[in-house]
Amino acid sequence: MDEARLKRLRWRTRRGTRELDRLFGGWLDERFADADEATRLAFDELLDVQDPDLWDWVMGHARAPRDDWQAIIDDIRSRHRL
Repeated sequence: MDEARLKRLRWRTRRGTRELDRLFGGWLDERFADADEATRLAFDELLDVQDPDLWDWVMGHARAPRDDWQAIIDDIRSRHRL
């Protein structure tokens, strides 16, 4: 695994709220290494989304516009029983 890429992603998982930090940082720690490259790229792109949208998706108030993003959101939600 490219250490520079992980450091960049670690920085990007630091969001505006502690809750999002933990949810996305946890996914990075627990799932990223085993994910295929398409999912890794989707996660990287997902981190470009604004916090209010991420929060709505994670809380189940709305769905992500892309299926690959929604799969990551669903995984986060199931891991945390949201």
